[in-house]
Amino acid sequence: MSPVIAEEIAAALAGRRPVVALESTLIAHGFPWPENLEVGHDLEATVRKAGAVPATIALADGAIRVGLDSRALERLARGGAIKCSTRDLGAVLAQGGLGATTVAATARIAASAGIRVFATGGIGGVHRGEGGDVSADLIELSRAPIAVVSAGAKIVLDLPATFEALETLGVPVYGFGCDEFPGFYVARSGLGLDHRFDDVGRLARAVTAHLDLGLGGVLVCQPPPEDLALSGPEIEGMMTQALARAAAEGVRGKAVTPHLLKSLAVLSDGRTIACNRALALANASLAARLAKAICA
Repeated sequence: MSPVIAEEIAAALAGRRPVVALESTLIAHGFPWPENLEVGHDLEATVRKAGAVPATIALADGAIRVGLDSRALERLARGGAIKCSTRDLGAVLAQGGLGATTVAATARIAASAGIRVFATGGIGGVHRGEGGDVSADLIELSRAPIAVVSAGAKIVLDLPATFEALETLGVPVYGFGCDEFPGFYVARSGLGLDHRFDDVGRLARAVTAHLDLGLGGVLVCQPPPEDLALSGPEIEGMMTQALARAAAEGVRGKAVTPHLLKSLAVLSDGRTIACNRALALANASLAARLAKAICA
């Protein structure tokens, strides 16, 4: 099924003007109401301010929507949207449900629409623990010809295993203003990057070269804002408590990550939510500048 592309976005793509894809899970499941609606509007405003057209992606009324109006954003924010990875798209579409797309689903849909840059908070990866699940985000990054701008992988994951999986899948990780793989709320993970860029123009040339080779996607990382980033030791202390709570409550599968993030928000007195919001907006700004440079 072809996506329904909003008129403004279709015109921008046809005119080879910069467009930035935005995921809807961040709105539906990333923040509490009504802050999530504010974040959704702020992300789109940030992309526009930096000179690109925002394309928030979701499922609604039996169709894939590339570009949402204010009413659709509010529907997502008020709750009830199903979290949709790529494997969930067909079922939710067939039932006409409201679906919030993950990084994997957003990357697949955006790339199919001809969008080359996508901004998110943090990607999924390899879960902690023996035999940890592997997020579909990593698989789609290796397939979809798109640059995903993020603050690395979520700290609730096994970062070394996630970093190794990206290498195994052939996904290049480019650092913008950083030499280490960021860990979402944490600026430094100790995992060194092979490629660092401090100029958006040079980053755009590297991204374009990779995408034009047909080698799949690129992960572009920048650390969270320094004034809001948390330290590794304090997050790990909170993670111990959050993981114990999730295990005690029998949380499994795709419910684990949102459960852990909610626990961290409580344990940090809301500091992780403030950091999440700030890094998502920073990534949207960088993605818009990257999209402009690619078009130029």
